Amino acid sequence: MQFPKSDRTTAPSRSAEAAETLALQALAWIAAEPERLSGLMATTGLWPDEVKTRAGDPAFLGGVLDYLLADEALLLGFCGEAEIAPETPARLRVALPGGAVEV
Repeated sequence: MQFPKSDRTTAPSRSAEAAETLALQALAWIAAEPERLSGLMATTGLWPDEVKTRAGDPAFLGGVLDYLLADEALLLGFCGEAEIAPETPARLRVALPGGAVEV
């Protein structure tokens, strides 16, 4: 059985919008603390102005969620402050480029 590939030329789905919103919230939370931001910059190789410029790019936002999901302490800290379940970022991650697992 083949699954249809997503077509990014159509309007984003509600889950993609929710994923982008959550990733932007995570980015703001990361950027609020210099140590967290320096970790993201070291991982991505981007400077703060580049991070700001790329904040509207769904692929970059997927990377922000990947960064968050790769560090349990960061994940739990963000989810605690955002008052969301720790599995929410992973659930929404699949809606952004690079997050869907194709079979």
